[in-house]
Amino acid sequence: MTNPESASENLKSSRRVALVIQYLGTHFHGWQRQVGQRTVQEEIEKVLAAIENRPVTLYGAGRTDAGVHAAAQVAHFETTGSIPPEKWATVLNTQLPKDILVLASAQVDSRWHARFSASWRRYRYTIYTDRQPNLFVRPFAWHYYYAPLDIAQMQAALDPMLGKHDFTAFHRSNSGRAHSWVEVQSAKCDRTGWRDLRDREGPFIHIEIQANGFLYGMVRLLVGLLVQVGKGETSPEEFTQLWVNQRRDKVKYAAPPHGLCLLRVGYPEFPFPPEVWFDNQPKFTFWQPTSP
Repeated sequence: MTNPESASENLKSSRRVALVIQYLGTHFHGWQRQVGQRTVQEEIEKVLAAIENRPVTLYGAGRTDAGVHAAAQVAHFETTGSIPPEKWATVLNTQLPKDILVLASAQVDSRWHARFSASWRRYRYTIYTDRQPNLFVRPFAWHYYYAPLDIAQMQAALDPMLGKHDFTAFHRSNSGRAHSWVEVQSAKCDRTGWRDLRDREGPFIHIEIQANGFLYGMVRLLVGLLVQVGKGETSPEEFTQLWVNQRRDKVKYAAPPHGLCLLRVGYPEFPFPPEVWFDNQPKFTFWQPTSP
């Protein structure tokens, strides 16, 4: 039987530690713990439990789908051990698998919560449009070269999404969320990729969406429809009318998960400097010679 006085003492001595975490989603069935599946949450919790010699729950800022990456996921847990909060990143990295990396750790107030204290999340989706395949790009971008994509039209489709709207059209039916209202704070589409060939479009399209929260599968469904806009099959106005009229039946294709990355999470109070969490997914740049 647990001694009540001992339990009370442990509660008083516990500290809340926040983590900034990177992971390659390729071999994970998402962030959230699931029976019989390899997940990021479970892998980290197993290491925490072994160190603390007790079950430990890790609370994340958001749930990423199977195959989705994270450049700066945020999570927290409670510790009663003697490891200094700022040392947890180093300790965890010695025992975690190679596709998870803890960038930093710090103590936070007991009222601070990785999920509920967050003001926004930002995702980046990367599309690789060159016909030439590339093995080193493949794990992080959707190789879409079947038709040219007009990023001006894609941006025109994104602009009306700013603000608070009902995005039922981009909400998967098997989600447990009670409503589909999301406040989109930023939505941008641009190209990068070539150096020293300024008259040629870069082969990488980056779509970045920032919102107070996201629906299950929202970004991938959105990108799947946005590509239809880019290749001229759907106009920006039609794109807008689909989600305004909540036509989930017309949104049929989700972009592949490996092109999506949880870029960062924002908080009113955050113990980490920007260089730790702000922009940790590098954008590809190719050197293209002007002559053989």
